[in-house]
Amino acid sequence: MMIGKNIRLERIINRKTGKTVIVPMDHGVTVGPIRGLIDMKKAVDNVVNGGANAIIVHKGIVKVGHRQSGKDIGLIIHLSASTSMSPDPTGKVLVCTVEEALQMGADGVSIQVNLGAPTDDVMLDHFGQISCTCMQWGMPLVAMMYTRGEKIKSEYDVAHVKHAARVGAELGADIVKVNYTGSPQSFEQVTSGCPVPVVIAGGEKLESDDDILDMVEGAIKAGAAGVSIGRNVFQHANPTRMIAAISMVVNDGVTARVAVRTLKGKQ
Repeated sequence: MMIGKNIRLERIINRKTGKTVIVPMDHGVTVGPIRGLIDMKKAVDNVVNGGANAIIVHKGIVKVGHRQSGKDIGLIIHLSASTSMSPDPTGKVLVCTVEEALQMGADGVSIQVNLGAPTDDVMLDHFGQISCTCMQWGMPLVAMMYTRGEKIKSEYDVAHVKHAARVGAELGADIVKVNYTGSPQSFEQVTSGCPVPVVIAGGEKLESDDDILDMVEGAIKAGAAGVSIGRNVFQHANPTRMIAAISMVVNDGVTARVAVRTLKGKQ
């Protein structure tokens, strides 16, 4: 089964660089049809044309927003869900199975765990079950590991983030997604303590292209295996060029400064 997992991983990770540019588009369950995700076919086409390695969507979106035309892209189906209307939006439940994802042709699955949340024990239990099933089927597993709860003063604190990343690795994730801690020096503590590839989340919409690309460059310098950036891509004025610029930093090793100039058409 490990052969199958390796084959699938090559569909979501650049096989030449060992790095990946993932665009999560699972926000429709959490917050509804926000700007950038109203027309899913267009949203997916935008990032495909920019050279993203994979997208993350919920199962119901696969038939309307994936692989419609043009180049192919890796498909990761998200198994976790909660809505902003819930009394506890941090409590994620499972809404899809690994077997369903396989039937739909997925190259990987993803789950979210909010450590520190009131029901983090339930989410960890789900993580263990999904990890076991992924091992049986040779399905790559992306674990979105966040720290959110009463004990968490800042979800960007390196002490929390490196712990969250390690939990993801310990419980069997093939790729771990965490928040960026703000500097290459601090984020190196995260990557050095996590024996599987780490990608950074994009977080809330940032003010400028420079901020986004500086964050990406810092993460890569610190040993990150790539990014999983949503709003800062699909809500960008030009998502295709934005994802191309991010890919330049992640997969081509160019600096944020060069990527920004290319993004703005100055080079």
